Amino acid sequence: MRNRHAARRRTLGLLFATAVAGALPPVHAQGTQNKVVRIGYQKYGTLTLLKGRGTLDKRLAQQGVTVQWTEFPAGPQLLEGLNVGSIDFGTVGEAPPIFAQAAGAQLVYVGNEPPSPHSEAIVVPRDSKLKTVADLKGKRIALNKGSNVHYLLLRALEQAGVPYQDVRTVFLPPADARAAFERGAVDAWVIWDPFFAAAQKQLGARVLADGRGLVANHQFYLAARNWARQNAALNQVILDEIARVDEWGRHNPKKVAAILAAQTGLDVAIVELAASRYSYGVKPVTDDVLRAQQRIADAFAGLKLIPQPIAIKDAVLASTR
Repeated sequence: MRNRHAARRRTLGLLFATAVAGALPPVHAQGTQNKVVRIGYQKYGTLTLLKGRGTLDKRLAQQGVTVQWTEFPAGPQLLEGLNVGSIDFGTVGEAPPIFAQAAGAQLVYVGNEPPSPHSEAIVVPRDSKLKTVADLKGKRIALNKGSNVHYLLLRALEQAGVPYQDVRTVFLPPADARAAFERGAVDAWVIWDPFFAAAQKQLGARVLADGRGLVANHQFYLAARNWARQNAALNQVILDEIARVDEWGRHNPKKVAAILAAQTGLDVAIVELAASRYSYGVKPVTDDVLRAQQRIADAFAGLKLIPQPIAIKDAVLASTR
């Protein structure tokens, strides 16, 4: 069984690498003047804001470094890109690095944003008869496997006294999950911003539960292990610019919404709602945050959602603490 899982991961990795490699320009060698740092981002968040402002690109250009940005639909896909060597640095939620580490990915935690528990939720159609999380027993629930919302669902069901095995999970990426939600193919959808805000604004989706009182919903910055070892100064420049854009964003919510709307193609009203729930302030990963990650990893291992238990501390470089 273990050999089959390993073979499947290698096959998926090769397929992903082939698909991504065709879309990416060649990476210059470390010793050349025009070094490239490859950053993976999702449709929303600080890295999207950083890309939109262009401040990191300008600062690194002065050092002969080019920033190559690649968008991913969700955290698991982003970390697969990191694992196969298509990107060097990226941001995801709490659950994706746990699944990736359990699959053998060589990644390290290099920073995190503060908790943002109300940026993800379990939603149902506005006219749904479901009123509480307990009502989800036996129902079809769409979510992106291995994303932050996977842990939100675990915790919400646990609090409601519903065994995880008693719901019917339908694993779909956000775009496909929304389509299934709209046509009634699923009863509920567990989703994060800005897709969450879009579901509220455009579909009238009703919230059964968000993350408050259940999960922290940290956003983590991660890097490929070898890249982080070899590029400590460059990693610090990226984190410095993230801190700057965080500070700017905290004081300029309207401008944040305008930039994110332009970057994502979403209506400003949707982005404003999503941005109002965001938490700013990148920090080094602390022991408390790592312990919280370990609890999540242990929960996934206990339900056999990852193949074996992992130690989160193994994914931290001493130089990044």
